[in-house]
Amino acid sequence: MAFVTSKDGTRIGYSVVGSGPALILIDGAMCWRSSGPATPLAEELKDRFTVYTYDRRGRGESGDTKPYATAREVEDLDAVIDAAGGSAMVYAISSGAALALEAAGTGSRITKMVLYEAPFILDKSRPLGDAAYVSRMEELVARGDKAGAIKHFMRNGVQIPAFGVFMMQLMGVMKKMAPVAPTLPYDTALTAPFQIGEPLPPGLWPKATMPVLDIGGGKSDAWMQSAQVAISKALPNATHKTLPGQNHMVAPAAIAPLIREFLAA
Repeated sequence: MAFVTSKDGTRIGYSVVGSGPALILIDGAMCWRSSGPATPLAEELKDRFTVYTYDRRGRGESGDTKPYATAREVEDLDAVIDAAGGSAMVYAISSGAALALEAAGTGSRITKMVLYEAPFILDKSRPLGDAAYVSRMEELVARGDKAGAIKHFMRNGVQIPAFGVFMMQLMGVMKKMAPVAPTLPYDTALTAPFQIGEPLPPGLWPKATMPVLDIGGGKSDAWMQSAQVAISKALPNATHKTLPGQNHMVAPAAIAPLIREFLAA
């Protein structure tokens, strides 16, 4: 267990495995080092890279200094980059990919990036969420309704059918996720501006000029796949690939070869 201190004084917990060039993994919503794909993926990659996994703000061993702002999460990542030697490559998934784009676009010292399925809705092929989604999420978290916030995210954000959410609750998934439910507004802040069914505006990430591989799963919905193509086109040095047989819950063993090939080139 190791810690770095972010610019606002927040302690960020991180772990390191492997040897080779520095690679930082960034989780999506509801995930942290002991619950999510980052730690198994680090095991897949440690033979080629020095892999850093960390708990995003408010999760696991990391602190949660208020007030929240996306810029504070970028500073958290920058602190981990400093611990990795001052520059690093990045793999990021889901809302973590949105965070990576924000960091790269504002000048974080990222040398290469692999992004998997930033959950942007850039066309009308998926029903748009309720306009009150953001305010409702903030309300639920403010009053301490963790279960309500998770259900709201699953039903109205991810759009899982009610029966699926009920089964998650029955199987204890909601209880396991409850400790990080207060961070859902953070993921919402990163993704909601890009979930309105409109194309990406030009010039979003002006400093994201490093080589980027943006990947979509071959079994993911059309809106998710088209969003990854659009992100790739919005970046000056990006390549898009589709990973056959995978959806948003990509298997570490399936994504690892693409990461290894692109970052080692």
